[in-house]
Order: sequence, then C-alpha cells, then structure tokens
Amino acid sequence: MTSGYWNHNVHYHRLVLDAVPVGCRAALDVGCGEGLLVRKLARRAQSVTGVDSSGPMIRLAREGSAGLSRVTFSEADFLDGASHGPLAAGTYDFISAVAVVHHVEFEQAVKAMVRLLTPGGRLVIVGLARNRTPQDWIISGAGVPAARFHARRHGGKTDPDGMPVRMPAMAWGEVRKEARRLLPGCRFRRHLLWRYSLIWDNLQY
Repeated sequence: MTSGYWNHNVHYHRLVLDAVPVGCRAALDVGCGEGLLVRKLARRAQSVTGVDSSGPMIRLAREGSAGLSRVTFSEADFLDGASHGPLAAGTYDFISAVAVVHHVEFEQAVKAMVRLLTPGGRLVIVGLARNRTPQDWIISGAGVPAARFHARRHGGKTDPDGMPVRMPAMAWGEVRKEARRLLPGCRFRRHLLWRYSLIWDNLQY
C-alpha cells in the first residue's frame, strides 16, 4: 500500500517500522491521525491499535483501513490513564508516537506511554523541537536542501486535511536532557528533516 502523500513525518515512518521487535504481538500508534502508520505497522505486528483525540481523524482512519482485520481505532486521549480498553496499562509490546508529544507536556506524555508498555516493550518517539542555539540554527539550515530534494522526489509536501498543527515549545537540548532523565538508556538522535527520534526499551522492571 502506498502512502498517497509525503511529508517530514511520513519520511521517518521507515525508522519506526525498523524498530518494531520481531514477534511483536500488540502495537499502538499514539496520535494516529488518518491511520497511515497503523496500516504500515499491521505488516509487522499481530495487532495494531491507533488512538487519536480527534473524532474526524479517527473516522478517516477507519475509512482508509476498511478490510484490514488486524487494526482497530479508538477516539481517546492517551493521557487519560484508563484502567481498561485500549489504554490499559501494560498492554503493548511496541508504541509509536510521531509528531505527537510537542502537542502536550513532555514528561506527562512520556510517562503515559511508558505506563502502556509491557515489560520489555519498546517506545519510539519521532518529534519536533525548536531552535535556540546558533548550532541549532546551523543544523536546521542544513536540512533545507534535503527537504527540497525529497519534496521534489515525492511530488511535494502535503498533509491530510484537518491534521492539527502546533509549534514545539521545547528546544533540542531540552528534549535530549528530559528524555535521558525520564528514559534512562534511551537512544536519542537528531535528524536532518527537523525531527528527532527517541527509542527506549522498557527494561526497568
């Protein structure tokens, strides 16, 4: 299945997919939007759940995933801390969140997702941060030619209708520091197209 569109978030879907553990039983995509990544994850996991607080996005996700038996979608806020249903604690072997955590408070988001992981489960965050230092601006500037190249290659950068947009509040260094505090042993990497990735295995049990 082709994506039908390309943007900086879709560009890093491959990174997320490559991080799915072999034999993954249950995966969760937080802030799933119209379900593109959920449909891709269904090739790697026995079952995949997508959650999003936007009703219109969930409707699009269900329409776009009709006929796929291993995926489910739920209109829900992953910060709610429900004791049952798709947000029950210790449910998922793999959790992804792409361009999600900058919409909410970082520590609250991370702790909410860690709560949903099984022992030994893996969390992958692809996020945005803002420039603060001269080095930040230099690195960001280096991404412009690459972004233009990929946009031309894919026919332009587009986003699904109704996708919420918010600028990040935390700077790159702040995200790195908080990630390492909250998720000891995590792998943090800054990427060219104005994104970072954060991979953490839940071995703290």
